[in-house]
Amino acid sequence: MPDWIGYRWLADRYGVVAVQAFRVDSAIGTSRATVRDNGYVHERYPPAARPAASLAGHLTFALKHEGVHLEFLARLFDAAPAAELQAWVAAEPTGQYARRAGFFYEYLTGRRLDVPGVAAGNYVTALDAETYLTASRSTNNQRWRVRDNLPGSRDFCPMVMRTPAVRQAEQYACAEHLAALEAEFGADILQRSAVWLTIKESRASFAIEREEQHVDRVRRFAAAMERWCGRHEDPLSEASLGALQAEILGPRATRYGVRRSPVFVGEVDGFREVVHYIAPHWDDAPQLLRGLRDCAERTAGAAALVRAAVLSFGFVYIHPMSDGNGRISRFLVNDVLRRDGAVPEPFILPVSATITSSVIKRRGYDQVIELFSQPLMRRYTDAWRFGAEQLAEDGVRTNLQFDGYADALNAWRYPDLTDHVEYLADIVRVTIEQEMRKEAGTLRSLRLARERVKQVIEGPDTDIDRIIRSVRDNGGQVSNTLVKEFPALADDAIAAELVAALQVVFQGAPGDGTP
Repeated sequence: MPDWIGYRWLADRYGVVAVQAFRVDSAIGTSRATVRDNGYVHERYPPAARPAASLAGHLTFALKHEGVHLEFLARLFDAAPAAELQAWVAAEPTGQYARRAGFFYEYLTGRRLDVPGVAAGNYVTALDAETYLTASRSTNNQRWRVRDNLPGSRDFCPMVMRTPAVRQAEQYACAEHLAALEAEFGADILQRSAVWLTIKESRASFAIEREEQHVDRVRRFAAAMERWCGRHEDPLSEASLGALQAEILGPRATRYGVRRSPVFVGEVDGFREVVHYIAPHWDDAPQLLRGLRDCAERTAGAAALVRAAVLSFGFVYIHPMSDGNGRISRFLVNDVLRRDGAVPEPFILPVSATITSSVIKRRGYDQVIELFSQPLMRRYTDAWRFGAEQLAEDGVRTNLQFDGYADALNAWRYPDLTDHVEYLADIVRVTIEQEMRKEAGTLRSLRLARERVKQVIEGPDTDIDRIIRSVRDNGGQVSNTLVKEFPALADDAIAAELVAALQVVFQGAPGDGTP
């Protein structure tokens, strides 16, 4: 068994088990070594580096070398005697790690330590801005002389490490790449594609929930996307979310507003219920939602792609609404990008279409969601069951019983969303540089095909498009069915001229797409 130090020593000493894994763990070995494994770091130190066997010794080491793990700290401060922390602060009243520990204790627990405030010493930041996503503006905590630059509040404060991929996301300029597409294809083609992309995004959003065949629902969602992206003054308020939900669901939904009942994501596997995720208690959902709003306010001005991922996935895990949570979360991606000026009107990035474009990308979405949901469900595997049916406050009949709501709250409050930012950034990059480029190429090819066909045969665009699709799908030949529908094509010379005109388009430059 490894000779743990830092967070893992504290976990063993105080019997603390966090839902989310430590991004960095440390142990005593024979020599200094670092092993990096898929976003996680395993450090080994020589015996001389061993901290003092105390809360102060190992928490100092953890804050200095392993970073900040808010969920674990919240659990640790509930388990470790406050007297130990108070003694540490009293012994090192100006020490930066003692002060930060005192600050985190009061921030996370809402309780006040029985120690006087810090009267001297330079201000230190709660988080290292080079390592983590932080608030755009910090606030000074005079009691501990700590600059509170946490990206949220006690109600909801996500952790995002600024990995190389996250730093790339921070630098990715959506507007510049869209401008390059406009220069290549023309403003008219790109803006025409925006209308179709809005519908495409709506249909694909339902496809994620495996409900893409509901045409009216797709249209409602598309209309809501077009009407409200970037326009709500306070998009995460209960009033705004309720109005958006009502527009997305339409007038015949059975439930509206913030939920007052349990919710889980699962399926029936044979005769057995499989639960993939249980959302927070309904009494905690409004508080978590307020925390998400705090996060939006505190990170305003930070990289739009990072904020879009944090707010969208944060909303997914809170799952505050009675229905429509998945659609609202995907709306929030484009809403944040529009609001932050990263994506100008009238563009809607069809990120859902990219997610559903292949089995691999669809599985990637599931996998990033499972980074939080699977550890949560493993931790509480014996805490849920289906019992007698009960009537919830909002009239929902439910038989889910979960005993872990209070214990899991710290995980819901302080999720690690690093991988979620990396994932969404990659999806947005592929969306703009591949999916939107392909769509613009298709529209350009369609326009060229229409022009060439109209030099051979006249007709409205609907007829011309029908002819183009038929010739394309029939291997570049005029079918008998098409001749019956458009008798002019019975003339072999006209048919040959038509085929020759379209062959130039069908064999166009790679990446142009075909109509």
